[in-house]
Amino acid sequence: MKKHWYFVRHGQTDYNKLRIVQGSGVDSSLNKTGRLQAKAFYNKYKNIPFDKVITSGLKRTHETMQHFIDGGLVWEQDTAINEMNWGVHEGKKSQPFMAKAYKKMINEWAKGNLDARLEEGESAGELIARLSGFINDLRQQPEENILICTHGRSLRCLMMLLKKQEVFEMENYSHSNTGLFKAHYFEPKIVVEYENDLSHL
Repeated sequence: MKKHWYFVRHGQTDYNKLRIVQGSGVDSSLNKTGRLQAKAFYNKYKNIPFDKVITSGLKRTHETMQHFIDGGLVWEQDTAINEMNWGVHEGKKSQPFMAKAYKKMINEWAKGNLDARLEEGESAGELIARLSGFINDLRQQPEENILICTHGRSLRCLMMLLKKQEVFEMENYSHSNTGLFKAHYFEPKIVVEYENDLSHL
């Protein structure tokens, strides 16, 4: 049976708007724009026969999918698709020294050092391990159409893994609030049909 996976990033939060780092340690809510984005997404995709929705453990994903949940769609939470832990940067507005540390970490990943991380944060290796586990679990799911709401860096990593790319290629993916990435799975092949689709807005 061919399966269809719909990956979507959560709607906008005030932290997004103010360019404050969220990560897995900041459990923010959607702002007005984010709620409008979530409603627009629902209006376009509500007639797709989703079998269930999976969100991360963070409420910005729950709130983005709230219209589906309120409509009775089976809802599961999975912390494996939480956002990356950005350590001491979380809750802080981006500053030049933070951008420098981030760039240094990304350069280390490109060299193959998957243990590189921000101070007190998560490494690429750890992120890959938990998202690889999520994909393996997803392959075993019997449902045909699954809606998955997650986060920007997690989406980048998921796409890299689904396409069997190198770690540095994560940086090639754009991810807007409520941007949709659609993938098809027919064992053993996974094909990504489109990325960061915003046609609902």
